[in-house]
Amino acid sequence: MRCSDCHSDQLRKNGHINSKQRYFCKDCHKQFPEYYTPQGYPDEVKRHCLTMYLGGLGFRAIERASGVHHTTVIHWVKQAASALPDAPEVQKIPVVAQLDELQTYVGRKKQALGLDGSR
Repeated sequence: MRCSDCHSDQLRKNGHINSKQRYFCKDCHKQFPEYYTPQGYPDEVKRHCLTMYLGGLGFRAIERASGVHHTTVIHWVKQAASALPDAPEVQKIPVVAQLDELQTYVGRKKQALGLDGSR
């Protein structure tokens, strides 16, 4: 076994932590475990959570269904969104807009409630 930092073989055992043997390098004074365990969720869990998000589930519903904290899912969604290309820019801005229905509806609502003073 060699030091992970300076690659020296001058090591001594330095206790246990989480049932893993720790070592101490006599040359560079670095402490390190015998082996590292991978952290994080498997890619299948990440893919499943993103699929649920695309299916319309909220972040807390995904948390309840998968057991993954909702802030982790939010981070995954932001990470996936940053990998997507930007939306194409709009080439033409519409000049004409129709607002007749909105004005008619508001006008009728005033009359129905008696706000125009006609009653």
